Amino acid sequence: MKELLPVNQNVILDVTEEQKEQTTASGIIIPDSAKEKPKYAKVVALSNIENAEIAVGDMVYFKEFSGNETEFEGQNYLVIPYADILAKIVETEEI
Repeated sequence: MKELLPVNQNVILDVTEEQKEQTTASGIIIPDSAKEKPKYAKVVALSNIENAEIAVGDMVYFKEFSGNETEFEGQNYLVIPYADILAKIVETEEI
């Protein structure tokens, strides 16, 4: 079994999207190239980062044009520097 392991303070995010065809209300099909890519994803691996504020499985918000996108064994991943993660998305309870 092969596995992607990040090095040099990098983080791997799962950016695999559902391949759903989107159309406007008037029936115009929106191609993938025109869709806005999400700026949040799930952490699947991180390198040896001291005092990391995130963990595998966390949802994070990252810089828009950061990292390198790659496909590995049918999944799309984004390898980004740890410093390009802007926030961790957490579930909270309403008061």
